[in-house]
Amino acid sequence: MLMKSAPASRSSIRGSTPSRSGAWDGVLKTPFVNAAASGSRVLITTRDEEVAQGMIARRPYHHVDTLLPEDAWSLLKKQVLSSEIDEDHINMLKDIGLKIIQKCGGLPLAVKVMGGLLRKRGGLHRDWEQVLDDSKWSITKMPQELNYAVYLSYEYMPSYLKQCFLYYSLLPKSKKFNLNQVVALWMSEGFIHGNFRDLEELGEKYYKELVSRNLIEPDKSYVDLWVCSMHDVVRSFAQYMTKDEALVAQDGDNDILTKLSSQKFLRLSIETNRLQSGELDWKFLQEQQSVRTLFSSIQIMMKPGDSMVTFSHLRALYIEAADVAALVESLHQLKHLRYLALINANISVLPGNIGKMKLLQFLDLCGCENLVNLPDSIVNLVQLRLLELPGTSMIPRGFSGLTIIRRLSGFRAYMDGDWCSLDELGPLSQLRLIGLVDLENVSAASFAANARLGGKMHLIDLFLYCTSRLGHDGLVKEKEGVSEEEQRCIGKVFDELCPPSSVENLDIKGYFGKQLPRWMISTSTVPLTNLKYLMLSDLACCTQLPNGLCKLPCLHLLQVNRAPCIRQIGNGFLQEAAAPFPRLNKLNLIGMVEWEEWEWEEKVQAMPRLENLVLDNCKLWRVPPGLASNARALKALYIQRVHHLSYLESFPSVVELTVCQIPDLERITNLPNLQKLTITDCPKLKVLQSIPALERLVLEDCVMEELPDYMLDIKPRHLQLLCRIWLLYSLAAGQSGPEWDKFSHVEHVKAYAHDGDNQRKWYVLYTRDNCKLDSNISSSTTFEETLSSSMLDAQGFESLYKMRRSTFSYVCSLVRVPFLEDMMARDHTFFDGRVLSLQDRVAVALRMLNSGESPVTIGSSLGVDESTLSLVTQVFLKAMWERAMHHCSWPGSAKMEKLKCKFDKIHGLPNCCGVLHTAHITVGSTNCDGKENDGILVQAIVDAVMRFTDIWWNLTGSMNKSNILRDSELLEKCENGAWLNGSMLRLSDGSDVGEYIIGNAGYTLRPWLLTPYQLENDLSLSDSKAEFNRRHTAATVVTLRALARLKDTWKCLQGEGWHPSNKDEMCDTIGTCCALHNIVIDMEEEGAGMPSHQRENYIRQVRQVADEDAVRMRDILSQHLIESGVHTKAAEEEQEALVASRSGDKKQGTRSTPTADNSSRKGAR
Repeated sequence: MLMKSAPASRSSIRGSTPSRSGAWDGVLKTPFVNAAASGSRVLITTRDEEVAQGMIARRPYHHVDTLLPEDAWSLLKKQVLSSEIDEDHINMLKDIGLKIIQKCGGLPLAVKVMGGLLRKRGGLHRDWEQVLDDSKWSITKMPQELNYAVYLSYEYMPSYLKQCFLYYSLLPKSKKFNLNQVVALWMSEGFIHGNFRDLEELGEKYYKELVSRNLIEPDKSYVDLWVCSMHDVVRSFAQYMTKDEALVAQDGDNDILTKLSSQKFLRLSIETNRLQSGELDWKFLQEQQSVRTLFSSIQIMMKPGDSMVTFSHLRALYIEAADVAALVESLHQLKHLRYLALINANISVLPGNIGKMKLLQFLDLCGCENLVNLPDSIVNLVQLRLLELPGTSMIPRGFSGLTIIRRLSGFRAYMDGDWCSLDELGPLSQLRLIGLVDLENVSAASFAANARLGGKMHLIDLFLYCTSRLGHDGLVKEKEGVSEEEQRCIGKVFDELCPPSSVENLDIKGYFGKQLPRWMISTSTVPLTNLKYLMLSDLACCTQLPNGLCKLPCLHLLQVNRAPCIRQIGNGFLQEAAAPFPRLNKLNLIGMVEWEEWEWEEKVQAMPRLENLVLDNCKLWRVPPGLASNARALKALYIQRVHHLSYLESFPSVVELTVCQIPDLERITNLPNLQKLTITDCPKLKVLQSIPALERLVLEDCVMEELPDYMLDIKPRHLQLLCRIWLLYSLAAGQSGPEWDKFSHVEHVKAYAHDGDNQRKWYVLYTRDNCKLDSNISSSTTFEETLSSSMLDAQGFESLYKMRRSTFSYVCSLVRVPFLEDMMARDHTFFDGRVLSLQDRVAVALRMLNSGESPVTIGSSLGVDESTLSLVTQVFLKAMWERAMHHCSWPGSAKMEKLKCKFDKIHGLPNCCGVLHTAHITVGSTNCDGKENDGILVQAIVDAVMRFTDIWWNLTGSMNKSNILRDSELLEKCENGAWLNGSMLRLSDGSDVGEYIIGNAGYTLRPWLLTPYQLENDLSLSDSKAEFNRRHTAATVVTLRALARLKDTWKCLQGEGWHPSNKDEMCDTIGTCCALHNIVIDMEEEGAGMPSHQRENYIRQVRQVADEDAVRMRDILSQHLIESGVHTKAAEEEQEALVASRSGDKKQGTRSTPTADNSSRKGAR
């Protein structure tokens, strides 16, 4: 893996806290040195300077600064503050507090741990003095790397807490253990003493005391301290204190087997795969006959006959992701086992005699998906207090005899005739946690009522799950649609699963009733007065959120995840209570994919304590004004994939804002306290104003090529970018680059561009104070022109490259990003070794396309070998196809109106949008194999100024223009009314003529495609028809002139010079030449500025083509022409002048040529 991630180029690798330098010498050094190129770097963080010395690290070492006294004092105060001790009182203790901080050495962790200790000691001056004067600050027996503040905190612990603290440090570091699991392990070791009925509650108290002492830290992705972790410094101390009786084997330890062979331990925790043999042989563990706890999350090598018989003292066994089928049969021999966890184990059965494990209290089978049936004897485990099932197990009858069980999850609702597994739950009155799955299996509400949930007065956590009816897109799976009968049935079942008022955590998932259970709709049914956390997921058919939720007095978190039928959250959601959602702290509304409207009037005061709001994946048009004006405690706002939202403004209290993938977001304004702003993939965001407190701005957009203009209006201290490599080049150019004014005022800038999976392969770092720029890319070859600057004369430049300098610069801007990414991968050089710059590469490609000379001749004149010419041209063609084909796309509504006016003015054809023509084009002189070039049949539409507005080609070999029209996008778009659906021409008789194009007699007459009249039975045409044909013929000449100019400019289309290597490349060549043709015309128009990089939007209305008569439309148009008496001589002269000005008549070809639209390529290939 390391060799793959460090290819033979310069690389950087960061590692963290190795316990000894041997981890580098024995494991990492050889593969890294073999894989990486010279100049690569390794960054290691460690608390032990001897590790750095042992790795022969380059001096000077970088030492992280400790906290300044005032910063440390602020941190200490934060830890000590409580309801009993206010800030004013603590400030009176500052003198002695600073002395304690000095003993902590400025280490943040030591300060936090000391704060936890002082909060427990009290707020008197003598209490703090006693801590300061404690002799344990000067103890000399501990290794230097262990923290004395942690040791002092440990010494002040009561004895019952010490053993729980030390035991916590043995939990596998890479795994997450929740509160219930931790308490169960403590109980299995006998650390918790008290009333047998209240042991879990007492264990939870110990757990929270460790949190309050800052010895374990809550994981913020969970609520209510459900999962915590232990800092490495604290863990190292605790493991040091238990080293004589516990062995913890982690990655980097290579002497595990030696320790197992030489010493007897009471507790083993093994989570390393770096053993001498690659696997842990069971025999080494069998020798540890005194062990009481065993944690293992690695593969264990077992042989037939291996058993658990030697572990007669084992009380807790945790094994994860191992094939332990050989051991399962001997589990009953563990007479003293209290805790058994087989996590993600490959077992299909439990032993039939598991009922003999009379002392077993905790059984965790999470992830054992192959386990289908529980043995009947499981009902004999009468001491069982916790049972975690994988959700696939069949429940045996008699389960109701486990009357002291406290926590039961993954319990499957299973029907067997007239018996339902939910019946077994009725007598289990001591349950604190219940997790029910597959509730859609319950066939009648009476079975649910037998569970008697409402009578379980100790119930705290309730999980009610059905199998989800939603797909990955958040919509109901079509094949699994929900009938009204199913909706009614599941609604009745859930109505009977009414919880007691003691419930604090309620999680409903996969419910597919139309309305949520009645006990949620009206809180008067069941007053959920203690409910703190409510999570609703995968609500397939629910059309509205219950109004009664706003009355819940203790609700802290409300999360709705995936509810596709909710389109509106109305005023009733807030107006059912005098003070709606009085304690709500966090609100997550996620995956409500059809949600468009949220009503909340400014006068409605609600959610006074809301601090965190998440809106994700919906169609919300606006954030309600009531939220901005009333949620005054709101600190963090996260908005992602909200598809119609165009602005965010006036959130006075928000400190952190994240906006991600919001396609229509245009402005963010008036956030006076905003400190951190993260913007990801919001392409229309142009305005960022009134955010004076902004400290950090993060912009993440992998296609970003330039900094947004709003950077000129804001002054963040820190700016972090994830962008395309072109922008890095611009930044690296510093003051000479185009972006300098947008970022030079920022104190610190970190900009990155990705390369494959490496998101930070390329970087630019900037510091304002010393104006320092550091980067691993060079801008020198980007902006140095060689070929294109060698001829300063404008006329000579235009003659050589077939465009003006301004047009050339624009083409460079179009292809710069793909070219620069190619430049990062490989260097192309002249014969003399100079590297081709961006402009040089564009110049080379243009010469290949326009000269008509062989690659050998071109290469000789430019000083570049033939291979370089070919490779550069290929990259140019692909880049133009990806980034310039909008120049050949169907015009937007405004532009189409202008084109129609020009057709009318020049050719006397009102409401005409273009001329359709099909031509055969031969690209290059011969195929790459020397055979004759067959060319391609191309269909094109040309407008009045000789621009190509649509191209399509046939790759099947057919030379029939009717076939290519039949298969083209043009026919599909026009027939379904998506194109040619603009303004109608109203004639004097009241009839209307829609938009149309014209084509020669070889096409079929259609309402949108008008062809010339044909003579019938040798009769002459009427005057109106003859006039139509005359104007029609004059207008179709524009296609011949456009194609002639195209071929004369880009001689590779004349069957000369360079030839593409395959059909796809041939199509790229034709499309690129047509795009260049249009770009030159666009930029030559008087007063024309730089063309837009974006495709224009066409009008959304649909024309009803099927209701129109093509013959009648042509007739009334021809009659209008003769009646209007338009004289076209002046128009013809204007057309001649237009053609002459564009030098298109130098070579009048008999063959014609076409153009392309991005979608054309998809259809043609």
